[in-house]
Amino acid sequence: MGEDVRNADLAGLNTFGLPARAARLVHVRSAAQLKALIAEPAWAATPRLVLGSGSNLVLAGDFAGTVLKVELAGRRLVAEHADAWVVEAGAGENWHAFVRWTLEHGWPGLENLSLIPGTVGAAPIQNIGAYGLELAERFDALDAIDLDSGQVRTFSLADCGFAYRDSVFKRAPGRWLVSAVRFRLPRPWRAVTRYADVMQELGERSIATPAALDISDAVVAIRRRKLPDPALLGNAGSFFKNPVVDAGLCAHLLAAHPAMPHYPQADGSEKLAAGWLIEQAGWKGRDLGPVGCYERQALVLVNRGGATGADVERIACAIMADVEARFGVRLEPEPVFVRA
Repeated sequence: MGEDVRNADLAGLNTFGLPARAARLVHVRSAAQLKALIAEPAWAATPRLVLGSGSNLVLAGDFAGTVLKVELAGRRLVAEHADAWVVEAGAGENWHAFVRWTLEHGWPGLENLSLIPGTVGAAPIQNIGAYGLELAERFDALDAIDLDSGQVRTFSLADCGFAYRDSVFKRAPGRWLVSAVRFRLPRPWRAVTRYADVMQELGERSIATPAALDISDAVVAIRRRKLPDPALLGNAGSFFKNPVVDAGLCAHLLAAHPAMPHYPQADGSEKLAAGWLIEQAGWKGRDLGPVGCYERQALVLVNRGGATGADVERIACAIMADVEARFGVRLEPEPVFVRA
């Protein structure tokens, strides 16, 4: 495919497999290419969408502007300190391949985030997290290009405004294109195995003292068992965030549902398991038109074939309404919705 395509088909560029077209699609492979694009006279008035692998996206219609498909490559060890390794990857690198590369080179720390779909550049935008670890805990800095001015800025941990599945980049779509991300991997390394599924998987493998690669292998096995492969069944990964509620509501819900999973937060609030709420509301394994709630993991919505963005929105709204009616808890979608 060429670097610059008009009236481009996006169906193959989002893991949900939803149909949509873009007025223009640019495969960004260098900073110089992007700089020339920003210099175009009509650029300031052009809507833009920054796209990695399309794994956290719901295309709810055609896109009238320019889609920037980030394909910036490169992986390197930046520095080695007494207390940490600092590693860097280009924003277009595959996330899981990068994680495995760090482990193969003896730089552990990202193993709990194995097999999360997407690119390195998208990872900080969403502040990805899984199995007891969030990206923010391993973040050093990133470089991003201001799509208004073309200037490059380096963002520190504090600059990124990381929160649960959130960042300053997610709150300002189309403003920044992340070009490279650096991670600080602490040494000596300490295993993060407090997540019950990871401990169980390691136990079944008779691994009492796991190495980082053992944890990565365990996480990969868990994810493959629980989650559908987007190449076989279109999806955008976990579709709903785990809701955070005040302690009073949590106590009220526990009185009626003693088995409800809940996780105390530092500020006194409680995080609930969205998947459990959805399952209790009767949606696990249930379809609404061509989109269904995956039978092995209620957090995941899947494209059974021929779905559109409107179909995804319809079932998401139905699930949210049922959970709120039953528990008084409002779920929030995790993927970004791109509308016409």
